[in-house]
Amino acid sequence: MTKINVTKPYLPPIDEYIAKISKIWDNHILTNYGPLNNEFVEELKKYLQVDNLHYVTNGTIALQLAIDSLKIKSGEIITTPFTFVATISSIVWQNYKPVFVDIEPNTFNIDPNKIEEKITEKTSAILAVHCFGFPCDVLNLELISKKYNIPIIYDAAHCFGINYNNQSLLKYGDISICSLHATKLFHSIEGGICVVNNLEYNDSINAKKKFGLLNNNYEYVGINAKASEFNAAMGLCVLDHFNDIISYRKNISLLYKKLLSDKIYISSVSNNCEYNYIYFPILLENEDQVNNVIFELNKENIYPRRYFYPCINEMLPYIDNSKTSIASDISSRILCLPLDTYITEFEVEKICIIINNVVNKKDKCISLKK
Repeated sequence: MTKINVTKPYLPPIDEYIAKISKIWDNHILTNYGPLNNEFVEELKKYLQVDNLHYVTNGTIALQLAIDSLKIKSGEIITTPFTFVATISSIVWQNYKPVFVDIEPNTFNIDPNKIEEKITEKTSAILAVHCFGFPCDVLNLELISKKYNIPIIYDAAHCFGINYNNQSLLKYGDISICSLHATKLFHSIEGGICVVNNLEYNDSINAKKKFGLLNNNYEYVGINAKASEFNAAMGLCVLDHFNDIISYRKNISLLYKKLLSDKIYISSVSNNCEYNYIYFPILLENEDQVNNVIFELNKENIYPRRYFYPCINEMLPYIDNSKTSIASDISSRILCLPLDTYITEFEVEKICIIINNVVNKKDKCISLKK
């Protein structure tokens, strides 16, 4: 029985990758911003229609560089509890304290209406997450940013290829970062990008990604965030197929929407958003129902995933635990279904039959809690 995971990395035709990396054997340049790296950056800038883009080793490093570029080097950063651990660990790693604001129940993103009450003289930035690639309320967040003169960083790890109001979602905020990890729909095996929209931060990030070197002088305390030529080669190959990847995942997502019971809440994006179909999250009635769906799918060697459970503000040992009621409720009921460029329509139909059978039977729930 074939195992179906929540995702499966896309791999381009192997001959295309070999053709790209053969150039490495010709020039013996493996890293240090070689020709493939530079070509990849230019192609990314062209595809995303952005001016200032930095390609680095991974999305977490991109996020740390963005936070480290802030002029205030300590204090508080307002953020969301509904996210992956890297969002919060990056804040703490850079010597800031995360301050959690609850989320909107429909978008799963930070609620702008609850931010101002958390702003203090210690607030250094707002770090918002476009969860599952669903755009935050960027216009209201921008108003708050300008009112209090607080920079906004977007953790847009899920957002490659998403357009909002006819431009890349990465163009919002002072800085936006994106992950190019193998589990993402667009990847370079490992990798990440910083898109800098406020030039005030550009020199800092440009220098800090290469040991602090700027204009042949070590003007900053930096790190080594250089990606290899092999990573750039993979990124270039995947980019050639990216529109087809989105198209396939869109069709699979539409099939899920068609076949799943109307008792299941499925998020939708606004008309002014061109989505990338990176995830397919569903919201079930309660946690017992989630556990029962997982149990029945696992019996058929199908493995969905509970993103993001439990809420990050309730589980990390290095922060003060807090409670955000909406995020806590959502995290207990949400489940991401398998979605990639290899899953078949037959497999999707099977998944939907199993889920529908569970949600239509309320009398037989199990618990997977240990």
